[in-house]
Amino acid sequence: MRGSASTGQTLWLVAALATGCATPGVVRGPSPSAPSLLGAQWTGTASWYGEPHHGRPTASGETFDKARLTAAHRTLPFGTRVAVTNLDNGRAVEVRVNDRGPFVAGRLLDLSEGAARAIGGIGAGLIHVRIRVVALPEGTDTAAGKPPPH
Repeated sequence: MRGSASTGQTLWLVAALATGCATPGVVRGPSPSAPSLLGAQWTGTASWYGEPHHGRPTASGETFDKARLTAAHRTLPFGTRVAVTNLDNGRAVEVRVNDRGPFVAGRLLDLSEGAARAIGGIGAGLIHVRIRVVALPEGTDTAAGKPPPH
């Protein structure tokens, strides 16, 4: 069919619009895209998710468990460990990125219910946080923050 988008192009476009990405490989907003992710930090808003997603697959392929200390991030590699500090009360937790999101503009991170509970963010819904990359998954190029080519 001439002039129509393939399924792959359509899926890319939907993903690009959902993440605010207008060009492949270009990420807009507070998500990191710069080199040297290890030790990088950002301040902003986090939200949390739980029951409706409990038991469903995450973007990484593992099953979401609302009680585990995990998070969704738009661009950090799966397996990245992030320290999250609630700036309203000083409580902190370390989480592992295993999902993609948040898909609401202006949010840095979606925390699992367990992680939000650990930093006292359940009642608030939205949490003013600082996030800092503390570890990248094994096999990740720490200089570029990307997995090495296969």
